[in-house]
Amino acid sequence: MATAQSRRMPPEVRARIEMFRKVRQQEEMIKKRLSNIRYKIAILSGKGGVGKSFITASLAFALALKGRRVGILDADIHGPSIPKMAGVQGKNLSATTEGAIIPVEAPLGVKIVSIALMLPTEDTPIIWRGPIKTSAIRELLAYTEWGSLDYLLIDLPPGTGDEQLTIVQLVRDLTGLVIVTTPSEVARSVVVKAVMFARKLNTRVIGLVENMSYFRCPNGEKYYVFGRGGGKRISKEYGIRFLGEVPLDPLISAANDEGEPFIIKYSETETAKTLMEIASKVVEEVER
Repeated sequence: MATAQSRRMPPEVRARIEMFRKVRQQEEMIKKRLSNIRYKIAILSGKGGVGKSFITASLAFALALKGRRVGILDADIHGPSIPKMAGVQGKNLSATTEGAIIPVEAPLGVKIVSIALMLPTEDTPIIWRGPIKTSAIRELLAYTEWGSLDYLLIDLPPGTGDEQLTIVQLVRDLTGLVIVTTPSEVARSVVVKAVMFARKLNTRVIGLVENMSYFRCPNGEKYYVFGRGGGKRISKEYGIRFLGEVPLDPLISAANDEGEPFIIKYSETETAKTLMEIASKVVEEVER
């Protein structure tokens, strides 16, 4: 019930105060929801088209194969692709009677939360400005019931804008970032921006993954289609651990199109084994 003093306030002031209270309440809820998750890792890329979501999904399933309990928060509001890569496209999130969001369960028990799992069709666009996206991410963090997890991976959109800043500010015990790039020199400047973003916000960079590093022909010969060694040079220059080179593999596209986790379906490939090695390095970095 409003007090006499609050009734004398202009409506817009009361609305701002109420919004502030709601935000503070949600921030407390986020802290509580994430308290049973040991490690929270955000996956970041300076630009689009480098396969960041594929690396996120693959890392999640690789960690699950290693016996870890894993969840993925798809924070890419405009281009959510995690559900399809995780094999749960077409499913819907549910809620408890108290209003908590229940993640969709993917193979190996990986828990998935994504805006895509709330849309009427996969072709429905999200046409939101920055403040609405910030509010949506805050609510997903505040109301999702993850339970006890070893790892929560957060798939960020490309760049260093609203969504990235929101995650770093709201997940106060963020374990760190994994940065994804390609080997070309063109990608170098945007990767450096991602590194500097982390440093300005005092956020640890766990390591760097170079995706689409090379193509291996059936005769065994490697071709460096997009250049060579860009990721290693950046890692050395900025003192970041280089986690690995993921090759170009036509089977990745096939698995993604079919909506099946690549690392499970094609576990015996060179690419899948490389991804498992990257997961091992991440475990070494955060669990030591």
